[in-house]
Amino acid sequence: MTYDYEPMYAGAYYDPAPAGGQVTSLSLYDGPDRTTLVAATTEPAIRLRPGVYRFELPDVPPGRYWASVAFIPSEGAAPVRDQAVRLDLPLGLGTVTSPEAVAEHIGIPLPLTAEQRDALLTAIRNAQADVVGYLGQPIVPTLVTHTGLTPRWQREEDLDDVETWPVEMDDQAEVSSYRPRGDGTYDVDFRVGFDGAANTAVVRYVTAHAAESERQRPGSAAGGEGRRVSSVSAEGQAISYEPAPAAGQAGALPALTSLARWRRLLYQPVQNPARAPWPYSPGRGRGR
Repeated sequence: MTYDYEPMYAGAYYDPAPAGGQVTSLSLYDGPDRTTLVAATTEPAIRLRPGVYRFELPDVPPGRYWASVAFIPSEGAAPVRDQAVRLDLPLGLGTVTSPEAVAEHIGIPLPLTAEQRDALLTAIRNAQADVVGYLGQPIVPTLVTHTGLTPRWQREEDLDDVETWPVEMDDQAEVSSYRPRGDGTYDVDFRVGFDGAANTAVVRYVTAHAAESERQRPGSAAGGEGRRVSSVSAEGQAISYEPAPAAGQAGALPALTSLARWRRLLYQPVQNPARAPWPYSPGRGRGR
């Protein structure tokens, strides 16, 4: 399992390699105080492209981990640590959010049981299916590899630009990584399609609706709190619930229409109307 890390230094994204620096290690902890070490990487990160480094993560049980990434910003400089990284593992499940994020939204304490994790993953996939149906396109990109490509420009800072490579894409794409073949050509990995996990509005919608569907599901294995009770009659025969916030109010569930700007519109040519029968059609003459 891999994790692609973008170094953060002095409040900005930073690439230490041009200055002789290196991203050296990633450590995983079981809490935000980062006192109990769970596991750590054994090798430095590999530089995929300017500003992006890939770690091979150690094998750990599924769950939420707080990470500390060490890197050297420049040659001869003292190592620094980035402690703003939090990972919900495993990665690469084809979802735009995680069971831990949904559980946090509901109020379920971590770590999750296997049954809770499975129930929340189902709720996430159901919410994603609603988004896919509305947008008319997948929200998880596809990784496509092209081999033996010759870049149009040879500057390294241009190699992570899709326009550098002589390929035709029928969808939005970005360069994931590239590897020189030693003969002036490269093998290039492209992420093709809409990336819902990188879209805050999509992540918010899926997380909120997965949490709400699991909260309302009878016999929820996730153990959610359910609807909030506002009052109960003395005999216990009548229960009143707090009303849900109306659309647009603070705390309201996001609506599908909040994602309208990313809908894929299908265009069809306008069909010519059927000709009217003679004598009303101007394109046909009287038969002889």
